[in-house]
Amino acid sequence: MRNLVLSRVYGEPAICENEILRYAGCKEANDATLALMKDCLKKAKEALSYRVCFCKLPVTVADGVCAIGDLKFRSKDLAINLNGCDEAILFAATLGAPFDRLIAKHSHLSPSVAHMLDAIGTERIEALCDAFCSDIEAETGAALKPRFSAGYGDLSIEAQRQIFALLGCEKQIGLTLTDSLIMAPSKSVTAIVGIPTSKT
Repeated sequence: MRNLVLSRVYGEPAICENEILRYAGCKEANDATLALMKDCLKKAKEALSYRVCFCKLPVTVADGVCAIGDLKFRSKDLAINLNGCDEAILFAATLGAPFDRLIAKHSHLSPSVAHMLDAIGTERIEALCDAFCSDIEAETGAALKPRFSAGYGDLSIEAQRQIFALLGCEKQIGLTLTDSLIMAPSKSVTAIVGIPTSKT
């Protein structure tokens, strides 16, 4: 049976300026830093897009092997994370290639701008993932398990190949994976999210 992969386009999630400053490494932001952040948010606005593709699949866990649909991952950490789940969402999220190009442009013109844009991108992709997971919680009536990504804990980064193949990320949202397992655009996330059997 063919897996049903869906995609969604989101509007701009709420911005958390404190998170941007944290990702930028600013413990105490002065007026100049705040002005830089505001200016970079304006620059970023037109370059950002918010896209997600995903698939809901059945889950079984036995002896440290997690079967998610037709995919199998050997990971004790993921098995612990999926404990009590009989379904999971595999998803990929991205902010799009124009934002990568904006950072690259300013890396030559102004490293401080590029650094702040990078922090904005990190906050934005996390906000997108949070918005998507909130939607899934509302739709399923379940409190989802924490997101779990390839390369985290003992789940091999090689798991990315299976995730990309199943989701068809390039066709769905323009997200590609290099031979060295680097995602492009860079401000992108793939993750597995368990849906507990007992809904709350």
